[in-house]
Amino acid sequence: MKLRDETIDIEGIGPVRVVQSARARRVTLSVRPSGDVRLSYPRGTSRERALAFLGSRTEWIAAARERMTRRAEARPRIEYTPEQVEALRRAAKADLPARTAAIAARLGLKYGRVTIRAARTKWGSCTGDDNLSLSLFMMTLPEHLRDYVIVHELCHTVHHNHSARFHALVDRCLGGRERELDRELKTYRIR
Repeated sequence: MKLRDETIDIEGIGPVRVVQSARARRVTLSVRPSGDVRLSYPRGTSRERALAFLGSRTEWIAAARERMTRRAEARPRIEYTPEQVEALRRAAKADLPARTAAIAARLGLKYGRVTIRAARTKWGSCTGDDNLSLSLFMMTLPEHLRDYVIVHELCHTVHHNHSARFHALVDRCLGGRERELDRELKTYRIR
């Protein structure tokens, strides 16, 4: 739950989305591939303290933006035609729900339903009702990485966060390969 959500212009950085959240446990800073900056801080932490943290990280923000620009240039975005997107959607609907059911049965995990979307910001997500949403662009991944994304989302039906317990469960389900697969997935980009 967001207690405060504002966008402020910071000299030398530009617009920064500043969010105070009841769910946040510490002050965090992130830079999206677009270069957008987000600062989150928990209840009990003052806005001034959060902004001071942001001010201390301007070099890190610049370096993160530079890294993301280099990555984007190295892997230019593929523009799919509507026909190609539709072909990916058909393939995803034919593959991902059945793949999810088989993996869930093998791991003994339960979920609501699976929807296929043309999401370009993340491979998958899990709602509070344990419904999974998977990007049709998962069909551009090798099969073992599709399985990794599905396992990751299924584990969110047990832990709706990215806590140490969540990652321990994912790692157990993947035979100790979570970090390896996560690193490999990061070499791919939703296009």
